[in-house]
Amino acid sequence: MIRIALISLALASPAGAFELGFPLDCDLGQTCYIQQYSDHDPGPAAQDFTCGSLTYDGHDGTDFALPTRTAMEQGVAVLAAQAGRVTSLRDGVPDFAPVLAGKECGNGVVLDHGDGWETQYCHLKQGSVAVSLGQSLPEGAILGQVGQSGLAEFPHLHLSLRHKGETIDPFAPTAAALCGMPGDDLWQHPLPYSPGGLLGIGLAPEVPDYTAIKSGLPSPDLPATAPALVIWSYFYGTRAGDALLFEIAGPDGYVIRERTVLEKPQALGFRAVGKRLKSTSWPEGRYSGTARLLRGATELGQQSIQISLTR
Repeated sequence: MIRIALISLALASPAGAFELGFPLDCDLGQTCYIQQYSDHDPGPAAQDFTCGSLTYDGHDGTDFALPTRTAMEQGVAVLAAQAGRVTSLRDGVPDFAPVLAGKECGNGVVLDHGDGWETQYCHLKQGSVAVSLGQSLPEGAILGQVGQSGLAEFPHLHLSLRHKGETIDPFAPTAAALCGMPGDDLWQHPLPYSPGGLLGIGLAPEVPDYTAIKSGLPSPDLPATAPALVIWSYFYGTRAGDALLFEIAGPDGYVIRERTVLEKPQALGFRAVGKRLKSTSWPEGRYSGTARLLRGATELGQQSIQISLTR
């Protein structure tokens, strides 16, 4: 996204003056997640409204993301977060294409809600925009679908909120709400904050390609003669020092129990560990894989999967 300095600290908006509904037709924490929040640091560093690291320098909105491109291709509707009138829109920008100057938002819609309030919805899927210029819409109306058009490295909706031209973080519209201190937000229903988590898990006969993982790599059953058993995990929002605990268990007990410490922060990433076949075949039967993401003693996420190995 184009960087716009966040100046929400100057706003003194009373609770209930303007509120937003959830802007996607998805289950937050299950089929979608928040990848990045607005940047509240005035300098070259970056911090989100909790003083956490789920943002980057100059980020001016909230990124509601899908875990895979497969989810994007299946279609997830973008919804009007409040009733309003369409004042700007664009469609026709290809997904996954190089960014053209002036089209960093990709395909998008801008709604005017009155009293100086405005929302902008960016990176919609090409050909999905379902509204017309000047159209008045109720809250929850379908604007289009989540895509990856414009300046976007993963499928997501970038939602920006502005009041009288000033960018506002709906999670922390006043200084009192910063760094976890009590304060009003602008959501109709509170949205939970997750400082990082797991997006996918799989079992494979080799270390998979990262592009395939981001696309939604499946984990089919494998032959008992598979050259290796590899467990992989796809994650977001990790920090240096976070740990991944991997386990693969089969009919004869544990195949792998391994701890991997992450050496640097990553907005998105994956890790894989495995064991090579050292005999003619693996024992036939059901195999389960589990990944846990830990930050100190706190578990940020856990996922499991099961497949069969047969002759």
